[in-house]
Amino acid sequence: MENERTRLKQGMVQVYTGDGKGKSTASFGLALRAAGCNMHVVIIQFMKVSGHYAEDEGIRRLGETVEHYCFGNPGWVKKGEGTEADYAQAKAGLAKAREALQNPDVDMVILDEINNALYFELLTEDEVLALIKDKLPNIELVLTGRNAPDAIIEAADLVTEMREVKHYYTKGVPVRRGIEF
Repeated sequence: MENERTRLKQGMVQVYTGDGKGKSTASFGLALRAAGCNMHVVIIQFMKVSGHYAEDEGIRRLGETVEHYCFGNPGWVKKGEGTEADYAQAKAGLAKAREALQNPDVDMVILDEINNALYFELLTEDEVLALIKDKLPNIELVLTGRNAPDAIIEAADLVTEMREVKHYYTKGVPVRRGIEF
């Protein structure tokens, strides 16, 4: 039973948004749980560079049931001022997402920070709504990032808003490897 693969009859659309910490962490927790059920998970991170974040190594250690892709460039993006390279990375991530969401062998797709890619105008709402509409019905789709647009929230089956109540960075504690990245 422990190596038996769990398959979903109906995949839902989940959104983790808000200004609090834990959106990516929650989605990676789902990936861990799914991997424990031998489910095929595809994680696509937008606006992140491979090798910079500790989750890269953690995800690799989960084994062959979890695929991981990063689509981003070093540095910051200003809203409405993305570079040609920023747009190219976002479009490549979108294409990879479309491919994964049409693959009958995939059980879960996590689009980490896709809401930020929308906020920074690297993708359009219509492009992301098309992903949601066109996904295979048995695939669980998870979208993370601050500033989820109303249209994405409306299209979702589950929405969790992470709200910051208290955070140690307000006391000057810098981000810590293994905790924040």
